Amino acid sequence: MFETVREDLRTTLDEIRSAGLHKPERVIGTPQSASVAVTSGGAPGEVLNFCANNYLGLADHPEVVAAAKDALDRWGYGMASVRFICGTQEVHKELEVRLSAFLGQEDTILYSSCFDANGGVFETLLGAEDAVISDALNHASIIDGIRLSKARRFRYANRDMSDLEHQLKEAAAGGARRKLIVTDGVFSMDGYVAPLQEICDLADRYDAMVMVDDSHAVGFVGPGGRGTPELHGVMDRVDIITGTLGKALGGASGGYVAARAEIVALLRQRSRPYLFSNSLAPVIAAASLKVLDLLESAGDLREQLAANTALFRSKMTEAGFEILPGDHAIAPVMIGDAAEAARMAELLLERGVYVIGFSYPVVPMGAARIRVQLSAAHSTADVERAVAAFVDARAALVTAGA
Repeated sequence: MFETVREDLRTTLDEIRSAGLHKPERVIGTPQSASVAVTSGGAPGEVLNFCANNYLGLADHPEVVAAAKDALDRWGYGMASVRFICGTQEVHKELEVRLSAFLGQEDTILYSSCFDANGGVFETLLGAEDAVISDALNHASIIDGIRLSKARRFRYANRDMSDLEHQLKEAAAGGARRKLIVTDGVFSMDGYVAPLQEICDLADRYDAMVMVDDSHAVGFVGPGGRGTPELHGVMDRVDIITGTLGKALGGASGGYVAARAEIVALLRQRSRPYLFSNSLAPVIAAASLKVLDLLESAGDLREQLAANTALFRSKMTEAGFEILPGDHAIAPVMIGDAAEAARMAELLLERGVYVIGFSYPVVPMGAARIRVQLSAAHSTADVERAVAAFVDARAALVTAGA
């Protein structure tokens, strides 16, 4: 039987490659940092890394690494159990308390990933008599989580408050018992920030709850790095925050839901990804506590990240590249054609800058881009070198196509 399937799969893979949509995996031979050694794909040894979610540069921070090493000796390698059986250690509870305090929420529950966190919320909280109203550009994990629930589904155009209000009216007219508005805090392919104050105002008007996936914001967005609710002054008005420990907060893995106490309590009893997945590795929990310690005095890192972001965006704009507007550390360089974006990424790697071309289905067809992500670990010289590499790669691309 599989021989027939094998040919079908090979045909599909060939179609992906011929369309320029194939996504190769390059192998890194060093810790994650501002520069890494890429051991495959034609890289010239050590290259500048401008495609990691390592916004604050903490993935290889010596204090975080030391905390992880100490945790291995104290807590062991893994729990070999789920939380409600024998998978809860003091370090897990301590991290949940610390995250709750940092994010201004009543309680927090840890997951293996934010994908699991988003996968475990909707089915638990919403039934067939309820409605979820989701931004059209929300992360795939939110989309999949919504699919698992029986709630009625409404979608509004990205950051369009008029459309959101229309969908809320539709949900109310349909007799929805509970209404949940869900949005990314920062949209990962564009770097756009959700208008949370306006969203919360509409939620109040139409008696809806608000959920924010703040994975690309917590740690560095807002005056204290508490994310988009802090940025917009609505920390007390957002009911559910989901996020990851795998980006600015150390870059390992793991996710969480920080929310009203009753929501978290129900998730502990009914959320399937929580009940049926091994506990977060204690070494990650312990290292994440150290990250939270560092965030208390990370103002200089946030300032460096903001400066690097502003410099890259201004220099690239001056050089004639199209950068989606904003001031977030995600700076998408718009290319359009998928094959051209992939080729440009290859040319940049040859010039010592590691970036990735994003194309369909990750972004809309015809909207391929190179998503550049700045880090506090980058120096001014690193940023200027990256811009120069973009200019040189563009010239090489034009010459090759002439």
